[in-house]
Amino acid sequence: MRKYLHINLGDRAVEIEELHGEAVIRAGRHYIAKTLLERGAATIDPLSPDNPLIFSAGPFAGSNFSNANRLSVGCKSPLTGGIKESNSGGTFAFALGQSLMAGLTLYGASQDWVVIRITKEGGISFDSAAPYLGKGNMEAARLLFETYGDKIALSLCGPVGEYLGLVAGIAFTDPERRPVRLAARGGVGAVMGSKKVKAIVVDTDRMPPFHDRKKLMGSIREYGKRLKNDKAIEAFTLYGTAMVGDFTNQVGGLPTRNFSTGTLVDSAEGPMKLGGTFIREQNLERGGEPAHACMPGCLIQCSNIYVDGKGEEIVSPLEYETLGLMGSNCGLKDPDDVARLNHAANDLGVDTIEIGALLGVLMELGEGEFGDTGFMRKALDDIREGNERGRLLAQGTARVGEHYKAARVPVIKKQGISAYDPRVIEVTGISMMVTAQGADHTAGNLPSYKCTDKTTGDLVAASLESQIACAAADSLGLCVFGRSVTNVSAELVVTALNDAHGTDLDPSFIENLGRETLRMEWEFNRQAGFTEEDDELPAFFYDEALAPSGKMARHRGADVNRHLRELLGGDKSGSS
Repeated sequence: MRKYLHINLGDRAVEIEELHGEAVIRAGRHYIAKTLLERGAATIDPLSPDNPLIFSAGPFAGSNFSNANRLSVGCKSPLTGGIKESNSGGTFAFALGQSLMAGLTLYGASQDWVVIRITKEGGISFDSAAPYLGKGNMEAARLLFETYGDKIALSLCGPVGEYLGLVAGIAFTDPERRPVRLAARGGVGAVMGSKKVKAIVVDTDRMPPFHDRKKLMGSIREYGKRLKNDKAIEAFTLYGTAMVGDFTNQVGGLPTRNFSTGTLVDSAEGPMKLGGTFIREQNLERGGEPAHACMPGCLIQCSNIYVDGKGEEIVSPLEYETLGLMGSNCGLKDPDDVARLNHAANDLGVDTIEIGALLGVLMELGEGEFGDTGFMRKALDDIREGNERGRLLAQGTARVGEHYKAARVPVIKKQGISAYDPRVIEVTGISMMVTAQGADHTAGNLPSYKCTDKTTGDLVAASLESQIACAAADSLGLCVFGRSVTNVSAELVVTALNDAHGTDLDPSFIENLGRETLRMEWEFNRQAGFTEEDDELPAFFYDEALAPSGKMARHRGADVNRHLRELLGGDKSGSS
């Protein structure tokens, strides 16, 4: 059994729902989509009190099951106007599980800013947030730990979320208590700010009881063994997510200077410093940690602790999406520069993908020069201050582009495209086009898929398979970086689920869970007013050849959706 808390912020009433068996398992993205559809949230104002804010932990939360302590945060997105599930590592889902909770939903809005305190004994209090308001996440977290002790996990609305900036995510503490694991995308931090909830504090405790703990531990050990023997996982541990930068630069799909070219450096210029190989070697020489677990128990350890020449920490983590969007997309070549900007963004609790995309647009317009870190720092300072310019920038790439009448704005459904140029990384591009989430690569990422001589139909089929697998993983609290093991271990994962919660599921459950999740998300966006036209890439991807490959986008939204409907038996609801 797991408890689920329904918290009404208006009158501070708390309803405790008991979940058993399959109801605990159908978590994360699936729970979010089902809940938002049932509540008719598609047509509401996303910054009104009517928008529920959902925190859902997976069925293994609180255990030492590797990469199974992810958290899903969901609501109607104020950035896109569609459904949003924003995913994070950290200790919050772990703490929820150890406190015998499957999650919580915030309804309505508080009259005054509050910190919600949830104890392992089940006590819930609403404390004044006055001491923490307006402070950066690092200071606010430090003060919260001083107030509530060390054995807690935090969910934190940063200063940009306080004033409803749409680039704001929600920060969660990592195992060393840094508030740097962000559910970053879609403006979920603005929704938390609209509810006047500054922080949620949950106790950490011990592994919760499971239906058959002995058998579950056997599955956990077997899953860990498969991870350790997998070459793809080994590469992630050695080089982290930054290794993707080496690949995308090599194939010419790295977002560079507002998606105007696909390569930051060529072989004649020496190593690509924003890639995993250079960053690992430099970080090791300086005394940093190239392998780091973002959540308790994870064996993949694809995060890092990045230090300067004196061995002092600059940021944790420094990862590919930030290196791509705040780095190469803004013309930066030195990881130290990106790391310092990344730290500032973490302190603000903002989405580095969205920030990098909007700054790239401004640089192309001549508001700043590509590679000008001073311009980027000033933009972040304005966002921190919340002055007129800062509040404009905090509305995200699409709205900034519209304000400046920019011709080249890399967004889909008003969300910044992540670090894969869709002219070269085509399957991921298709996933970003059709997902209800906005331009989110984690909805179905296959960066190394061989696309040459493949038809649109071929690539849509590959994208759909990946989308289903990713939706299922996000619904089970599993990190998608374990997919080389998870995707071929359905029987093992389902056995673990049955042992954990006393169910009798078969291996087909996982694929069905992913499919159901996608259908509900597409239906939500259909009700929200999205159409096939919203699944198109920005025009410049179709009109401009990308150097050095010379490739142009070749997949249109209507064709992609036609193939999706064929694959899904004619029943692809939603934006398409």
